[in-house]
Parts: sequence; C-alpha cells; structure tokens
Amino acid sequence: MKKCFRAAFLLLLASAWCYGQDSFAAGEDLFMQNRPREAAVFFENAISEDPTHVMSYLYLGISYEQLNRIDEAITVYQQVLGRAGDMTATVAKNMANAYFKKGSVADAEAMYTRAIDIDRTFASAWLGRANSRLQRRALWEAVADYEMYIQLEPRSSQRETIERLINYIRAEAAEAERMRIVAEEMARADAERRQRLLDEISASLQGAADGSQGLSAGAEDVIGYEGEFELE
Repeated sequence: MKKCFRAAFLLLLASAWCYGQDSFAAGEDLFMQNRPREAAVFFENAISEDPTHVMSYLYLGISYEQLNRIDEAITVYQQVLGRAGDMTATVAKNMANAYFKKGSVADAEAMYTRAIDIDRTFASAWLGRANSRLQRRALWEAVADYEMYIQLEPRSSQRETIERLINYIRAEAAEAERMRIVAEEMARADAERRQRLLDEISASLQGAADGSQGLSAGAEDVIGYEGEFELE
C-alpha cells in the first residue's frame, strides 16, 4: 500500500513537472511567433506550476513589456531578482529596461549598474546605462559608458551612431568651455572699464573740490567797519 502511494505521489510530481514544462514551451513558442498576449498566459501558468523557473519570469516580464504593462513587468522581475542565480544580471538589466521605458531614469541607471557590477562584460547593460545618463545630462559619464560599450561590441550596428554622438558631445563641451572663457574675459574687461570710469569720475570730482577753495567768500573772517553807530 505504501509503495503504491509513493509511486502515485511520484507520478503526480512528474506529471506536474511535465505540465509546467509544457506550459513554458507553449508560451515560448507563442512568444517566438510575436503573440505576447497569448504567451503571457502560459508563462503565468508555468510560474504557478514551478515558481523556481527563472526563464518563465523573464519571458513573462518581456511579454508584459511588449503589451505595455510596464509596472507588471517590473513586479515580475522584482519577484525573481533575489533568486535568479546565474541569471541575476539579465533580470536586473531587463528590469532596468522596464524602468527606462516607464521614464524612471534614476531607477533604470541603478539597475543597469547592478547588472554591470555582476558582469562587467555585459555590453547591453553598459549601453542602457549610457542612455540613462544621457537622459539626465550626465554627459561625460554617458560618454565613458558608450566607449565601454563600443570596446565590448566593436562590431555593433550602432557603433557609427554612438561615435557621432560622442563627437557631438565633445564638440558641444568644447564650445561651452570656449563660451565660458569668452564670457569670463568679457566680464573682466567690463569690470575694468567700470573701474576706470569710476576712477576718472572720482579724480574729476576731487579736482573740482581742490579748485573751489580759491572762490571762497571768507565767511570765517571778520569784516572790518569804520565809523560810528547812530541810533535813530
């Protein structure tokens, strides 16, 4: 009796495992056919059947993103991030992509950084972080990340575009520095001109003050008077 029960239990587990695999396989097939809405249902089933199947979470998250269900995608990635094992960098990068699509640039940059910290050769994470830093106008940090991406992916189809962007940023920075120097020089010349004008006005007023001493009525002197006072 015990042996029969054990065999039945093992058969049940095996059936559940196979069904979970079938759900994932069906979802993956639909995903490859660009049918994310239908695929998502199977990935949801696969997760409920096997909560440890990391790839089900990844595919479900991407399906949600394709359906513009960004917040749900982020939730799915969060659920598996802490137990993704060797796939942790990929989950972090996918979550960063979702944050970027949502417009949460700071969160996106943080997750791209987490992916890079796990795998320094993760080229797409460097590219994603470069784009995030460009969005928040951290231009030189973005340039450094773009250059790292090109170093990791020298044959990237985006290389020419990225190099043009890098050159544009450098040219803009050089022009901004030139304008800063010109503005400083103009401000200094203007300050010197104002100071010369003040000095000239001050000297002119001082000269006028010195010359006016010769025109004094001598009010401090007693005026002499000869003759007698007569009272009427």
